[in-house]
Amino acid sequence: MAKADIGLIGLAVMGENLVLNMESKGFTVAVYNRTVEKVDKFVAGRGAGKNFIPAHSIEEFCASLERPRKVMMLVKAGAAVDSFIDQVIPYLEEGDIIIDGGNSHFPDTIRRTEYVESKGLLYIGTGVSGGEEGALLGPSIMPGGSAAAWESVKQIFQKISAQTDAGEPCCEWVGADGAGHFVKMVHNGIEYGDMQMICETYQMMKEGLGLSNEEMHEVFKEWNTSELDSYLIEITRDILGYKTEDGEAVIDQILDTAGQKGTGKWTAVSALDCGQPLTLIGEAVFARCLSALKDERVAASKVLSGPAVSFDGDKAQMIEDLKQALYASKIVSYAQGYQLMRAAAEEHGWTLNNGEIALMWRGGCIIRSAFLGNIKQAFDTDPNLVNLLLDPFFKDAIETAQASWRRVIMKSVELGIPMPAISAALAYFDGYRSERLPANLLQAQRDYFGAHTYERLDKPRGEFFHTNWTGRGGDTAASTYIV
Repeated sequence: MAKADIGLIGLAVMGENLVLNMESKGFTVAVYNRTVEKVDKFVAGRGAGKNFIPAHSIEEFCASLERPRKVMMLVKAGAAVDSFIDQVIPYLEEGDIIIDGGNSHFPDTIRRTEYVESKGLLYIGTGVSGGEEGALLGPSIMPGGSAAAWESVKQIFQKISAQTDAGEPCCEWVGADGAGHFVKMVHNGIEYGDMQMICETYQMMKEGLGLSNEEMHEVFKEWNTSELDSYLIEITRDILGYKTEDGEAVIDQILDTAGQKGTGKWTAVSALDCGQPLTLIGEAVFARCLSALKDERVAASKVLSGPAVSFDGDKAQMIEDLKQALYASKIVSYAQGYQLMRAAAEEHGWTLNNGEIALMWRGGCIIRSAFLGNIKQAFDTDPNLVNLLLDPFFKDAIETAQASWRRVIMKSVELGIPMPAISAALAYFDGYRSERLPANLLQAQRDYFGAHTYERLDKPRGEFFHTNWTGRGGDTAASTYIV
């Protein structure tokens, strides 16, 4: 009896579409689901007449796999992953591979890699991005874990992944243990930022400029042929033009409270843990939190008032300014994301190829956009580039956009329209380009009330001093450390 090239546990939306993708590329796939009825329904439905091997138990599922067995899970992050790992281990042999393709938190993947390897098996934690359509037609795949497992899954993963226009697969080995899931987490954080900035731009157009959905549809249609060409701009164009059979705009019927599944929050928390200024993505997460306070906001809107002004300038110029502000802020979002990846790589001993990561995001994933090619070029030119803003291409782009960026923020403040992510991006840019920030006063304050010490401009770095500011303190200073 023929055996499967790979097996997948979890026939929800992503799992079902991914196995159809695998089968369409010539692979035989074993399928199993905790609710066994789903297996039979799938094989009799979308999987009818195709090369699938249905399994009704974990033992049967594992027995149907060619060695080294490749067991992939697409199940809910958390306890379900640990449960299935323990269920399959008794039916696997040395060198077999367990793959988690869900949105697991990278510390869990670090722990699971160590655990699975201790059993003589190999483990992969891989990000899979692209949603339902990406899973079916070609997602971005970001694998990490046991390096010895890569050669066994490389052909499958690269064949089912999205391909760039040049035919390059949007899938490459990321690094050890949790590196793949970390990169996917940062991808999702950037996704949060991109979506929030597009929403801020939409609100300025709608409330500030008074544009109709049809007019905004045309703006985003034009933007998608420019440097902003991207999947999220493309779907925003489509959303703003979408109407029901009755001619009603669906966008105007949707409640303004946003959900989230945790990956944006994980990115922001990781940035705090690594001491990295991931301000834009942090604001995007908090914006979702604020949107969820719908009842409070409705009540507050009846009590708190803002400026009673309206836009009286050149609308066409403001639309161009919004385009430039969005582009500049998007560059900052990626710059911050790559800063975080660099810091995490140092902390966890990962060797991340930043250019390859940009290539993996070129197709299939939610944040795919034209300028990822410029990011790859930047890191190919200088693999040790510390910040994207210092690359000549992005430096010139920011300088070109800067005046527009500032006009947008000033106008948003004047009109009382919140732009937390776009304004955070500008504040970061102004902070990063500042030779001197007011942290000298902050250090003086810390030393005044807690004897936390400070460094001096005229002394070597690493030498710390304390001042008896009140004359009532002693010479004892607190130890100096950074958490």
